[in-house]
Amino acid sequence: MLSRRLLKNLDFTMIGVTLLLILISLVIIGSATHVNSPSEERYWFVERQGLFAVANIVFVFLMLHFDYKSLGKYANILYVLNLVILLAVMFVGQSALGAQRWIQIGPISLQPSEFSKLIMIISLAHMLDKRTGKLNTFKEIIPVFIYVGVPFLLVLKQPDLGTSLVFLAILLGMVFVAGVSLKHFGALLAVGAAFMPIFWHFLKDYQKKRLTVFLDPNIDPLGSGYHIIQSKIAIGSGMLFGKGLFGGTQSQLNFLPENHTDFIFAVIGEELGFIGASIILILYFVLLYRGVKIAGAARDNFGVLLAAGISSMLMFHVLVNVGMTAGIMPVTGIPLPLMSYGVSSLTTNLVSIGILLNIYMRRQKIMF
Repeated sequence: MLSRRLLKNLDFTMIGVTLLLILISLVIIGSATHVNSPSEERYWFVERQGLFAVANIVFVFLMLHFDYKSLGKYANILYVLNLVILLAVMFVGQSALGAQRWIQIGPISLQPSEFSKLIMIISLAHMLDKRTGKLNTFKEIIPVFIYVGVPFLLVLKQPDLGTSLVFLAILLGMVFVAGVSLKHFGALLAVGAAFMPIFWHFLKDYQKKRLTVFLDPNIDPLGSGYHIIQSKIAIGSGMLFGKGLFGGTQSQLNFLPENHTDFIFAVIGEELGFIGASIILILYFVLLYRGVKIAGAARDNFGVLLAAGISSMLMFHVLVNVGMTAGIMPVTGIPLPLMSYGVSSLTTNLVSIGILLNIYMRRQKIMF
């Protein structure tokens, strides 16, 4: 059992914000999906998301009984397992929307690339733990990029451009905290930018269209630009106070695609308006702020790196998802943490927050 002293060290602000985001998510998912489902299954998505939320919250509580440092012992095994699972997707994965990303286990479709992000954070934190402050030459930095590059390419092959970009955000955040030489780091980024024209040729046609319509959605208003146009209409029509829950026209009348997953923030903007959207963004700011504070309070370098990686992942998700729904970033299919519908995404985010709570709870050397 957890000691009272450990429980008193929990970050109750992060717990409260997380639970509030989940509750808001269930309401918005219900609003976005109830019209398109038969009456007896009107709230099927809400019930399913709620069930997995409760199950994951219980799992997170059980996680608190174990010291996060034990994750380092399994880092290498997790890294290999990660590669095996990503390779399995290529051979036995199911295809949908032009991508092969899912594995069917009974009635549940899991997206291994979602779990892959957290596994990458754990394994990379273990790798960087002994290299912190020693990333001063290309010889020391390049192995780290290769280490992340292998799963990055496997995810990109699915193809899943959004998740592969999350890998880069995690890498940049963690090596920065590990004290990489800024001169060499900048040089590697410059080399990466120079290879972007070559990288462009490896993208699928629909990915190229998503990037080009970002600059002008009206060049393909009924195709690749449709999502952005409808999302901007939804958010703009919400104005200051919104149209009210279950009252959004773009989402309720099926003009807004993927309104319960990737574009759920557009539903928030339309139905809750600028005020409601601002409240959601403030909650995310508090969540991310607490993540950064936890990284600074960690009692060891491994904990610092874990918290930095998780915070980088969550921050990138929020920035890109909100940005793409507002039309200021390309559509990449990145879900909004704790808000978008999806078992794999919800599980990854809640377990990640559980690790942050674990790090903060053990920020001091407490005797049991």
